[in-house]
Amino acid sequence: MACDLSLGRKEPCKDVVGGIKAVYFADFGDFSTIVYTSGTDVIDTFGSGITVLQYDVKGNSSFEQNITSSRENGTTFFEQTLNLTLHKLTKEDNKELKLMAYGRPHILVEDYNQNVFVMGLENGADVSGGTIVTGAAMGDLSGYTLTFSGMEKVPANFLENSGGQTAAAQITAAGASTITPGSNS
Repeated sequence: MACDLSLGRKEPCKDVVGGIKAVYFADFGDFSTIVYTSGTDVIDTFGSGITVLQYDVKGNSSFEQNITSSRENGTTFFEQTLNLTLHKLTKEDNKELKLMAYGRPHILVEDYNQNVFVMGLENGADVSGGTIVTGAAMGDLSGYTLTFSGMEKVPANFLENSGGQTAAAQITAAGASTITPGSNS
């Protein structure tokens, strides 16, 4: 693998915003055939006939990637961390969140800039912490906080976005046959 740099970077315009809009979960191992857009690390397809489950989020949720590199050991890896805040406690969510904690799903993270990142592409993402909280005062959170962690050899790949597609269009083009939206319970 060549380690030579290939691209410079100018100061970009201030036309982006922070935050994540939604996350989509797929069972670990469902991404069967990863195909990249020619000459890039951008994912064109990840299989076919895949079902993903959509979770809409608003505020207090974030996706971060930390780079860990050791010259002494000759290693580099990327730790991916997704922090989710889900409002309202339900018996249905308790069951699903338990299954998430037992498994290690692939997670598609949609930001507010029409980007979709694939977290846990090779190794999946584990629930590494969280809370189920009722709150103490009227204005406190009654819901869930979850932290997902993944370690990968490369940063979370972007999904191909041809011409400003919505996240649903990007995910469908990549191989999801079903996107199951959440319900308001």
